[in-house]
Amino acid sequence: MGCIKHTCGCVWLTLILVCGLTLLIPQGSWAQSNRVEIVGDYRYTYHDPESSVEAKNIAYTEAVRLAIYSSSVFSESTSRVVEDAQVLRDLAQKIASGHLKDLEVVEQSEKGRTVYCKVRAYLVPEEVKTFIEREINRGQVKEPSGLDQNRALQILSVQEGKDGTVAVVFKALKRLDWLVTAYDGSLRESANVMIDFYDDHGILVSSDQHPARKTSAGDDVMSPGEIGLHKFSKPQNARSYRVWLVK
Repeated sequence: MGCIKHTCGCVWLTLILVCGLTLLIPQGSWAQSNRVEIVGDYRYTYHDPESSVEAKNIAYTEAVRLAIYSSSVFSESTSRVVEDAQVLRDLAQKIASGHLKDLEVVEQSEKGRTVYCKVRAYLVPEEVKTFIEREINRGQVKEPSGLDQNRALQILSVQEGKDGTVAVVFKALKRLDWLVTAYDGSLRESANVMIDFYDDHGILVSSDQHPARKTSAGDDVMSPGEIGLHKFSKPQNARSYRVWLVK
């Protein structure tokens, strides 16, 4: 009997320790362990006047998009809008901008005028599923009216973060690259996201601008319909701001 009691006590002690350790594991660790790997690749043949750099940017962007498309959570969550190609592209762009972890190029090559890119990233299925359902239910997957718009860009949303930044989500209406934004008479400033910061009295504190073609992934081109994100640093003495586009 003494041995039985001792064994039972050990079992209960083990259960208590396991439960205790479970409670001590941060929620973020569970999220990390639940993430899944996605892989995508794309081969692109370019022609004049396109350059090798532009072709590589296109191959990279499409490889990321196809990686997202290949995930089961994306295909299952977008079953209601699967026939709308533009909706799917917009959702994939938004996921690429803020919901991919450890995105990296694992293979890149160029042979003649054909470039190849293969990427790998990770996502948390529940996080992506929640995001897609929220976007579809709110109707954000449809063409948004935007906050401001010119011939090159459309501002989709502006949000101030707790880290002292202002995050601006925008959409390219035309192809934006160095060639079409470098000269007078071209898109030039029309392809920049502008922001003004004001103090308590409404006096201008500072201004800043971001060339939309300069993406967070290091690209130097945006294709029509592509969605970008840029975070502006807010001055400490700024109390309000205005995001706008050159008309």
